[in-house]
Amino acid sequence: MTSIPKPPQGQFRVLYFAGASSFTGKDEEAWPAPLHLSKLFAELESKYPGIQAKILDSCLVTLNLDYVDVPDAGDANGPVIQEADEVAIIPPVSSG
Repeated sequence: MTSIPKPPQGQFRVLYFAGASSFTGKDEEAWPAPLHLSKLFAELESKYPGIQAKILDSCLVTLNLDYVDVPDAGDANGPVIQEADEVAIIPPVSSG
């Protein structure tokens, strides 16, 4: 079994699944840490314009494999993503 390497020092890893991967063109990438979880969506929207409406408004998010609610952008009391953390963006998946 292959283990996923840790992100570079001072960074955390963002994993993109399903439509998030298609939208960004990436399965994963490293971001500078620390970052308030409440600022993550704004940072993603800045880097990938349109991702908020197409993906983030309806996705699930995990922080170190635990599902989390992303606080509003102005909420500085929420979790802080630290160095070596892992965030996953998981859009709804449809089947039929």
